[in-house]
Amino acid sequence: QVQLVESGGGLVQAGGSLRLSCAASGRTFRSYAIGWFRQAPGKEREFVVSISVTGTTKYYVDSVKGRFTISRDNAKNTVYLQMNSLKPEDTAVYYCAASRNGPYDYWGQGTQVTVSS
Repeated sequence: QVQLVESGGGLVQAGGSLRLSCAASGRTFRSYAIGWFRQAPGKEREFVVSISVTGTTKYYVDSVKGRFTISRDNAKNTVYLQMNSLKPEDTAVYYCAASRNGPYDYWGQGTQVTVSS
């Protein structure tokens, strides 16, 4: 089992940056692909980005390509999401999730990101 804890959210002006962290417990962290999702008020949760077990494969939703960068440090059991050039439409609760093989089985509690215009 994997427990995930997100951190790094906050309030930032448009054009600013934040780095989110997803810290995981458990020795099997390196066996999981990790995804970031977000949910804005009144909207469905949406996929943002994912990273493979080895970190070599990454998928980004089009709206964040060129602005967000995902990385992982398996030695620290942590995945990072560097978010640059933030826009008000990036405002949401951001969740990280872990996938062993297919669906995302484990989810964090979320961290709020608010981008002011």
